[in-house]
Amino acid sequence: MADAIVERQATGRLPDIDTRRCTGCGWCVAACDALHLLSLETVGWKKSSVLHEPDRCTGCSACAVKCPFHVITMKKPTATGRLPQD
Repeated sequence: MADAIVERQATGRLPDIDTRRCTGCGWCVAACDALHLLSLETVGWKKSSVLHEPDRCTGCSACAVKCPFHVITMKKPTATGRLPQD
């Protein structure tokens, strides 16, 4: 686990999930099996992935790699700790 923390410090990136394109398949949730920081949430009829506790995320990018629809990109947070909006 210490290696993952060092990697986060080096990359400083967090997963940014495009909820408009996310199908809610759950592959990313399964990829984050060590920390369980991703979950599926339903809003109305649409299910999508959500990152919880971003400060605990190691930035390993396993979720982005596992996503079959390429809706997760790793981005550096702004100075306020939020992900930049496109």
